[in-house]
Amino acid sequence: MASHRLWAPWRLEYIQAARGKGKGMDGCIFCSKPALGDDAAALIPYRGERCFVMLNAFPYTSGHLMIAPYEHTAALAELDEQTAGELMRLTQRSLRALGSAYGPEGFNVGANLGTVAGAGVADHVHQHVVPRWEGDTNFMPVVGDTRVMPQSLDDSYEDVRNAFASLED
Repeated sequence: MASHRLWAPWRLEYIQAARGKGKGMDGCIFCSKPALGDDAAALIPYRGERCFVMLNAFPYTSGHLMIAPYEHTAALAELDEQTAGELMRLTQRSLRALGSAYGPEGFNVGANLGTVAGAGVADHVHQHVVPRWEGDTNFMPVVGDTRVMPQSLDDSYEDVRNAFASLED
């Protein structure tokens, strides 16, 4: 069987930035993005007191969100009660916002704690919320190890930000 490659050279900058080595980004993306002061550029559709919601720049599906505390820590078990509570409340709010914006049939929700568990950014705890639909895994990931995204990140940001804004506190 022939080997195929789909080159994505722009991804290296993101990977390096996540590890504190990228151009224009110092350190952790979960620390530097909220500090930018431009939530649209940082893909942050919602901020809480102790945690925030950010779109994944390399999503599995449209609307793939990450919820993280402002505090830089790798240990979920060491979050104080208020921060851990807000992390879960924002996860619930994210489920409602994504339900409103996209009408998914299900969700994947979880955290990869540590590099061996699949964490791309292992030193800052964060929770993923991924909307899912019947048949959303097509042949591309299987034969091409490639995901096909039906929506731009800018459009996803607007849809998700508007959905969060429409939710009652």
